[in-house]
Amino acid sequence: MSIHSDKSGRKAPGPPARAAGGAPGVGGSAVRSGASALADELRAGCERLGLALEPAQLELLLRYLDLLRKWNAVYNLTAIRSLPRMLVEHLFDALAVVAPLARRLAPRGAAERRLCVVDIGSGAGLPGIPLAIVWPEAEVHLVDPVGKKAAFLRQCVGTLGLAHVAVHGIRVEELSLPLPADLVICRAFASLGDFLVAAAPLTGPDTLVCAMKGTVPVAEMSSLGAQWASPEVVELAVPELDATRHLVLVRRAAGRVTDGEPGNATANEAAVTVTPGARSARLPSNGA
Repeated sequence: MSIHSDKSGRKAPGPPARAAGGAPGVGGSAVRSGASALADELRAGCERLGLALEPAQLELLLRYLDLLRKWNAVYNLTAIRSLPRMLVEHLFDALAVVAPLARRLAPRGAAERRLCVVDIGSGAGLPGIPLAIVWPEAEVHLVDPVGKKAAFLRQCVGTLGLAHVAVHGIRVEELSLPLPADLVICRAFASLGDFLVAAAPLTGPDTLVCAMKGTVPVAEMSSLGAQWASPEVVELAVPELDATRHLVLVRRAAGRVTDGEPGNATANEAAVTVTPGARSARLPSNGA
C-alpha cells in the first residue's frame, strides 16, 4: 500500500547525511560485536514477551532501530540516543502490547479484509512500525502532522519495504477511512479523554481503542463519556525496563455511536481491575 498523505504543502525533510566517523571500516569489529549483542538481546526480549518472530522480522526490527538512531542524530525524534536504551524503552515497550492486543482482537477469516490498525500521533513510529513488522497481515496507518516525523515514517516504510503501511502527515481529525478501524492505538499522545475524542470518528461497535500508559490513569478514566464502555486495564511487563506500564482498553458502549453525551464511565482506585498481559502474540484467525 505505502500510501502517504500530507495536506500541509510543505517540503518534507530528506534523510540525514552520514554522520562524521560513520564510514565503513572504522571500528568495524566493535560495530559488528555491538550489533550481535543487540540482536541477541532482541531475541531474548521477544522470547520473554511470547513473540515467536521469524529471522526476517527480527532483522526488520533491528533495521528500524538503526534508522531511528540515524535520523534522531539530526531531527531529534527522541531524547533517547543509544541503541541499547532505544531497544528497551522504545522497541520492547512497543512490542509488549502485541500479545494482549492479539488476544482481544476478533478472529478473521481468509476472505475478510486486513486487520486495520491506526496509530495516532505515531511520532517515531511507535508502536505502529513494530506492530506492522510483527503483523504483516495487518493494514497499518501511521498518523502524525509534524513534517520531520512524517518524513521519517515514510523513510522507514520505503527502506523496510512495509507495503501494508500508510503514512498520513495530517491531523487525525483530517483522516478518513472507508470503514471503521479494528484497532486505534496511541503512545504518549494525549490524555485518555482527548485521545478518545480524536479516535471516535475512526471507530465502530467492534473497534478496540488502546492507550499505552505508565501508571494506571485513574483520574483520566473517571469520566470518559456515555459512548464508551468501562475501560479494561492490562498490566505489562517490559523486558529490562524498571518502570510501570499499562494498557487502557476501551470499546464503544452497546448501542452508542455518537459523541458529545454527558460522561458516565467512572473509575476510582478501588474499582479499577488490572489484568496481566497475555502470552500469545499471534493474531487470531478462523483457521485460515
